[in-house]
Amino acid sequence: MAIPSAFLDELVARSDIVDVVGDYVNLTPKGGSYWGLCPFHGEKTASFHVLPDRQLYHCFGCGKGGGVLSFVMELENLPFLDAARLLAKRAGMEFPEQSMDEASRRKRGRLLALNKEAARYFHAQLHAPAGQEGLDYLRGRGLSKRTITRFGLGYAPDSWDSLLRAMTQKGFEKRELLDAGLAVDNKKGGLYDRFRGRVIFPIIDLRGDVIGFGGRVLGDGTPKYLNSPDSPVFNKSRNLFALNLAKTTKLGRLVLTEGYMDTIALHQAGFDCAVASLGTALTADHAKLLSRFTKEVVISYDTDGAGTQAANRAIPLLERTGLKVRVLRVSGAKDPDEFIRKNGPEAFARLLDQSENYVDYRLDQLQSKYRLEDPMEKTAFAQAAAELLSELDSPVEREVYAGKVSEGTGIGKGALLQEIDRCRKQRLRQAKKKQTRRDLTPTVQAQPRERQLRYENLRSARAEEGILRLLLLDGTLRSACGGLEAAWFSAPHLGKIYEVLCRRLQEGRPTQLGMLEGELEPEEVRLLAEILRQPEALEKGRQAMGDYCSVVRQEYQKRNETDEAALLAARERLQKKKSIGDGTP
Repeated sequence: MAIPSAFLDELVARSDIVDVVGDYVNLTPKGGSYWGLCPFHGEKTASFHVLPDRQLYHCFGCGKGGGVLSFVMELENLPFLDAARLLAKRAGMEFPEQSMDEASRRKRGRLLALNKEAARYFHAQLHAPAGQEGLDYLRGRGLSKRTITRFGLGYAPDSWDSLLRAMTQKGFEKRELLDAGLAVDNKKGGLYDRFRGRVIFPIIDLRGDVIGFGGRVLGDGTPKYLNSPDSPVFNKSRNLFALNLAKTTKLGRLVLTEGYMDTIALHQAGFDCAVASLGTALTADHAKLLSRFTKEVVISYDTDGAGTQAANRAIPLLERTGLKVRVLRVSGAKDPDEFIRKNGPEAFARLLDQSENYVDYRLDQLQSKYRLEDPMEKTAFAQAAAELLSELDSPVEREVYAGKVSEGTGIGKGALLQEIDRCRKQRLRQAKKKQTRRDLTPTVQAQPRERQLRYENLRSARAEEGILRLLLLDGTLRSACGGLEAAWFSAPHLGKIYEVLCRRLQEGRPTQLGMLEGELEPEEVRLLAEILRQPEALEKGRQAMGDYCSVVRQEYQKRNETDEAALLAARERLQKKKSIGDGTP
């Protein structure tokens, strides 16, 4: 890391964490902090809070925490340098590009440039004689020349190394094609093109960079769709196809489809709100990404069994992020693309407006599993429906849907509400028991979440945490450490943080959490945020610092004594074996 420390300190000082987080999260002031729904995991009750006086964020639910740079890195899926660059732009500061880690910057830039050139190559091949089959396929799917150009669609010739040769001629190295996922190693030292004989769909991120590709085979080859593997510039679980276009939609919702062609067909028909996941099931990261750009998502998956299962998996992920979720039922066609080609955009617009609330959809899916004319199965359905409705937080919603189930089954609404209430109380009891078990294991709770940071000596580590917390809150307390050395710390990562703090204090530099992020690993920043979040009485700071340091010294001396005793015992055993071997009596 080569960003000048003075620049980084000023950048963090000018990037108030409440303002930055507030760009992404709806924060509500409460006491001396701000609260909101965590952007890193799905939740309905706010457990994410920001402490302006300590310039940190922390989520009680998922444990994520850190300073302003960590927040941007995590949420935007950016490396440290890119997050600093984004914050610098936001703060109106000129980023010192020349002082970056040149190797890291160059590699990322080269991969993005390679992907851009590969996209141009594929697009050119689509309009070349070798790409006629691909062009015929896209035209056969009803795509216009304008749509093909807008999405940068292309064709990968059915050749082992056409892309390899074209890109190496432009000065790119074979290693770079491997890193970008454009080439595959045949395990014998040779390389060949990953995409061959396929229509190509470039994947573009929110900043407009080509980060990966999807390819559809023409003919009977397998797999039907092939996607770029994860790379230094591409993560399929954190990106969505066409979100770079859909993020500016004025339609008030985003439509989630199963694939590239459905999304493209919707955009061509005027529905510029369509997106698709990238060859993988919808993830929690996808759901969080969607929640940044809309408050309502309509799931428009295929009507087959796989599509239904995918919708059922996606619903809770989206709902946990606070999104309003609806499900589109496409009748008379297997997917939106086919429906639009048969019935036109106006019919699809009407269908979209009639999409079901996700609760109605899940109830219908549930009911299809039971024969309601059978009393036993009707009872089983009512119990399963009550279990589903008990998940709803709103008593009004529970009342409304209990009425719908009552109408459909003939079972009294009052009886259904009683069953819903029973299920809800049981769920709350189970959650309380789980929390109680966690509360009764203080030793486990005192450990960091990351396994690689776990403490071997909990007594010393808690005191070490206290020393770091006091130094962060009041740097003048360093004089009360009494010559304490980092080598005495039982937890190496805490000792490292102590060294960083002492050095900054000696140099007269600030020790705000966000300013340490360039010198610490992400997991160390998260741990430090958790440490700093704990209460500490500063009015007795010097006494507390002395007590903490005393514990660290005592535990260090115990470890030394134990180590010396173990070493002495080992020497005695070795000497005894040697004496027996020599025949010495």
